[in-house]
Amino acid sequence: MDFDNIECVSTVDEAEIHHHNPHPRHPNQQSPSAKPHTAAKNGADNANNISSIGSPTAIVPASSVNELLECPVCTNSMYPPIHQCPNGHTLCSTCKVRVHNRCPTCRHELGDIRCLALEKIAESLELPCKYYKLGCPEIFPYYNKLKHEGICNYRPYNCPYAGSECSVVGDIPFLVSHLRDDHKVDMHTGSTFNHRYVKSNPREVENATWMLTVFNCYGQYFCLHFEAFQLGMAPVYMAFLRFMGDETEARNYSYSLEVGGNGRKLTWEGTPRSIRDSHRKVRDSHDGLIIQRNMALFFSGGDRKELKLRVTGRIWKEEQNPDAGMCIPN
Repeated sequence: MDFDNIECVSTVDEAEIHHHNPHPRHPNQQSPSAKPHTAAKNGADNANNISSIGSPTAIVPASSVNELLECPVCTNSMYPPIHQCPNGHTLCSTCKVRVHNRCPTCRHELGDIRCLALEKIAESLELPCKYYKLGCPEIFPYYNKLKHEGICNYRPYNCPYAGSECSVVGDIPFLVSHLRDDHKVDMHTGSTFNHRYVKSNPREVENATWMLTVFNCYGQYFCLHFEAFQLGMAPVYMAFLRFMGDETEARNYSYSLEVGGNGRKLTWEGTPRSIRDSHRKVRDSHDGLIIQRNMALFFSGGDRKELKLRVTGRIWKEEQNPDAGMCIPN
């Protein structure tokens, strides 16, 4: 869908804002630079590191663990089976295949030798979550740490911008600034909205996405999406809301969307999805207000040669009823 044919007029809490140009696609975005990895020291260095651990179960600094258990090829933490060459150089099982069974350090054939001592040492370790600097207080056995980190509530969020494949990650305050400064997303304060979508040639529907607005209300941030795409053979328009936070927090809020014209209207009410769920996952689950093209043209009125959709909505916070154990709208 040609962005130049879209006009968006937004009203937030009865304050109208005019947008004559849609948000441009974001240029290639680099992730915040990560701290460089240090390749694992193998062979005799591994032996020295192993002997330096005093007790059978110890909490060791992350830097020492990286030197001991970091694969020298991919720099990821190694998990059983950990392989080694006859000279004692270690690497993970994934990289053993990638290097065609040749030690990347001495070029000796690896064979099927496992470093059982290193695997045993790993079993004895308890390590902090790698997101401890972001606030996670948890400590885990080495082999449970990876599973936790995949679902840790303190792990960074992916950029929720839907108009490009943006690789930026960070916490919510960082992403709000990133959306405003880098993607030029409109920021509004308030819990109600009124958007008008205009397209001069609605017969041409290609997959197109917009993040129209980020709303700040109830001390939280919400992303309103609107897009056009093919659902089977039928072109449709879809609007939905995402919550900038975790799923458990998202359940504390609800939102409604309404579109109409010519004496008819469609309404949608639901819970915003967390930005932990990708934009595509939410879209493909059809979790939002879906408007068939023929219905959209009917709402537009006139000669049906121009799309004019007005979508209104509001966000509210659900309050827990301590007596009934139920949520009631605020």
